[in-house]
Amino acid sequence: MTETEAIQRRASETPVTVASLSDDLIRLGLTAGQTVLVHSSLSVLGWVCGGPVAVIQALEAVLGPTGTLIMPAHSGDLSDPGYWVNPPVPESWWPVIRATMPAFEPDLTPTRGMGIIAECFRKQDGVRRSSHPAVSFAAWGRHAEIITADHQLQDCLGDGSPLARLYDRDGWVLLLGVGHANNTSLHLAEYRATWPGKKHTTQGAPIRIDGERRWVSFTDIDLNDQDFPQIGEAFEAQAGDALRIGPVGSGTARLMRQRALVDFAVTWMENHRI
Repeated sequence: MTETEAIQRRASETPVTVASLSDDLIRLGLTAGQTVLVHSSLSVLGWVCGGPVAVIQALEAVLGPTGTLIMPAHSGDLSDPGYWVNPPVPESWWPVIRATMPAFEPDLTPTRGMGIIAECFRKQDGVRRSSHPAVSFAAWGRHAEIITADHQLQDCLGDGSPLARLYDRDGWVLLLGVGHANNTSLHLAEYRATWPGKKHTTQGAPIRIDGERRWVSFTDIDLNDQDFPQIGEAFEAQAGDALRIGPVGSGTARLMRQRALVDFAVTWMENHRI
């Protein structure tokens, strides 16, 4: 949605504000003290007075000082170019990229494809960022340090990741104007589930070791999000009190217990993936 379209969509109403977003989030079920991972699309929310800053302020205002706000801070271009498909690069470039791609710098490396809200959030004073070069997470609030600490390089979205730390705390996932195709917590289920075609790959990324930039290789599972919308639809059909759906701004939001989602997805994958 363009900004002009967003304005036209709200023309008969007032603009979306920090206050109206806060009210919508409270009605949805977000409360003070929760630990929540947010995936978002600013354009879907309508014309927001203050843009991404307003959305972040509304989320933090509702969660309060005892809450924890988490967003993906992925930088997928810090990965092995041999696997790039959106877009791919010539094979002759691969050695150059592996040799010269700047190392991951938590305070400098931008997000890629995460949206303007997540990119704005990761630069906020007081936000901590986990150390994985390709799939880091940013967190603010009470459990920010615990959520982002010791993010393992290998099996990057598995039990050594912030997703598992959110699971440990029986936290929540908020899809703010996006669907389950963006629901990163379903990757945690991929690590825990077993199916016949599950396989591992060798990945790589540039990181700093003792202050020196190095290209390192590591193993990971072959992640696949193609069935995430189908898994999300099946989860919603039986989620009961573990899921709340409602309007936020001009968009639709989904607030769900991450533990219920991941446990359901493990069983679904084991029964449906081949």
